[in-house]
Amino acid sequence: MNSLHLLGRVNLSVKSLFFVIAATMGLAALSVHGQSQESAERGKQLYIKNCFICHQLDGRGVVGTFPPLAKSDFLLADKDRSIRILCEGLTGEISVNGKKYAGAMPPVALDDAGVADLLTYVRGAWGNTGEPISSDEVKSVRSKTRYPTFEALQAASVYPPLPSPPDGFTLREVVRTPTHCVRMASDGKGDIIYLLCENGDVWRLQPSSGYLKQILWAERYLDHKAGDVGGPIFVLGLALDDQKRLYIASNQPNHAERPIQNRVTIYRTQPATQGDPADPKPWFEVSYPGNTAYVHGMENIAFGPDGFLYAGNGARTDANQAGGDVNVFQGGEVALTSSIWRLDPHSEKPEIENIAHGIRNAYGFCWNDKGEMIATENGPDADAPEELNLIEKGKHYGFPYQFSNWTNKAYAHSPDAPAGLEFTLPIANMGPDGGYDGKPIYTFDPHSCPGGIVFLNDDFPPDYRGTFLLTRFGNFIRTPKDNVGFDLLQARLKKNSQGLYEAQIKTVLKPLGRPIDVHLSGKGKIYIAEYSRGTNNASSYGPSGRILELAVKH
Repeated sequence: MNSLHLLGRVNLSVKSLFFVIAATMGLAALSVHGQSQESAERGKQLYIKNCFICHQLDGRGVVGTFPPLAKSDFLLADKDRSIRILCEGLTGEISVNGKKYAGAMPPVALDDAGVADLLTYVRGAWGNTGEPISSDEVKSVRSKTRYPTFEALQAASVYPPLPSPPDGFTLREVVRTPTHCVRMASDGKGDIIYLLCENGDVWRLQPSSGYLKQILWAERYLDHKAGDVGGPIFVLGLALDDQKRLYIASNQPNHAERPIQNRVTIYRTQPATQGDPADPKPWFEVSYPGNTAYVHGMENIAFGPDGFLYAGNGARTDANQAGGDVNVFQGGEVALTSSIWRLDPHSEKPEIENIAHGIRNAYGFCWNDKGEMIATENGPDADAPEELNLIEKGKHYGFPYQFSNWTNKAYAHSPDAPAGLEFTLPIANMGPDGGYDGKPIYTFDPHSCPGGIVFLNDDFPPDYRGTFLLTRFGNFIRTPKDNVGFDLLQARLKKNSQGLYEAQIKTVLKPLGRPIDVHLSGKGKIYIAEYSRGTNNASSYGPSGRILELAVKH
C-alpha cells in the first residue's frame, strides 16, 4: 500500500530496518478487533514492508499528502472498496475524514492471503474497529478487477530493465505513471513537470523526489456538447506558456452531425501566479469532417520561438481513401487536415494560420537554435518510411500524393497530385541507425512511429550539443519479428552541397517501453515518457509505463 505515491518510487532498505521498526511499533498496535495474534503479526509485517513510508507507523499519514488509515472513515466505510484498491490501485480525488486527497496508489503485489492479513491488521489497529477480512473475500473482489488473479497482477507489475545509458550520462526511473502518459510540459527549470494522460487527466511531477499529484481531472473540464452522442475524447497535446497557463488539445468525434465531424478543442487554464494551473476552459474550437477509421486529429501543440502556439493537425484518412460509410465525408482530406497551424495566444478568439500542408501526422516538433522547425511524421499503413521534415512556411510535404521519397503510388487509389504542386522531400538518413541499410532512407524504418523530439543546447556534451533526440514508439503493423522503434535516437543535421539537410542517426537508448514523448527540463536533463512496458512488437500495450531521466554526469 505505497499510498498516493507510485509503486517502486521509494527503494528502501526495508529488510535491514524491519525489526527495528517493528519494535518501535510495539505490541499495542496488535490489540486489534476480532482477529488472532498470528494474523495481526503477519499483517503488521506486511504493513511495514509496503505501507508505513506514506501512511506512517501510527497510521496517521501525512497531512495534505497521504491520507490517514487510523480512524479513517474512507477505509472503514466500504470493505470491498478497500480490497479493490489494494488489488488494482486507485487514482483521483478522495475524501478522508472530511479532507481531500489527490494522487495515485498502485496495486500491492500481495496474494489473496497477504491482502487479507494486511487489511485485517489495518482495519483493527490504531482505534479502528473494522472486522477481519478473509482470503476468500479478497479472491472474490479481485476477480472483478482489472487484474482478476494475483498472477495477472504479478505479470502486469513487471517493468523492463533499464537499458545502459550512453557514456557521460546516467539513466534512472523517476516515477511509474498511474495511467498512459502521452505528453510532458514544463517551464524548463526542472522543478516541476506536468504530465498529460490520454484520458485528459493532468498530473504534477517533482522529478527530484518522484512525488506525483493530480491537478486536473478530465471529467471536470472536458466539454461534452449537448446532443453529441459520439465516442471518447482523445487528448494528445500539452503546452505551457510564460504565464504558466496550460494548453490542452483534444479531439472528439461528433456523431450528432452528418457527415460525422471531428471537433478539435484547445483548453487553456488561468495564469498561475502561485501554485498549479487550474480551471481550464475552451479557448479554441473548430470542427471538420471526421472519419470512423482514421482521424489523427490534433496530436501536438508547442510554442515556437516567435511566441505563437503551433498545432499539428493530422490526416483524416490513411491515404485519401473514400471509405464505405455513408455517414462519413467521402472527399478525402480537407483544408484543415494534414497540416500545421499557427495560433496567437494573445487572442481570445484566435484564427487559424495554416503554415504547411501535406503532413500526415506530425506527432512531434521543435525548433533548433536557428529558429528552424523540425517535425517527425508517421507514414501510412503501406510500408513507406517514416519521416523527419524541415517545416517551412508555404511548403507541401507530399501527403496524400507522395510518401517519403517514393515515386510510385502507395495505393491504387492514391490520387494524382494537382498540376504544378511541388513537394518538399523529408530529410535523408545517412546512417548508421534508424533504418539505414547501406543507402539513404527518407527517414526511418517503416512503422517505427517517430514521436516526441527535442533540440539539445549547450548544457550537453559536445557530441550531443546542437543535435536532436527523438522517440520512436515502435511498430504494431508488421509481424512480431520486425521490431523497429522502441528507442531514443539522436539526429545530427548537416546541409549537403545542394543546401539540403541530411541526418546522421545514432541509437541512444534501446529497448524502451513504447517511448512516446521526450522533454527537456533542468540543466542537462532529458525526460522520456514510456507509454507502456512492452519493448518489442510481440507485447501488447498493456499497463501504463513510467518517466525516465537521462542526465549528464557532473
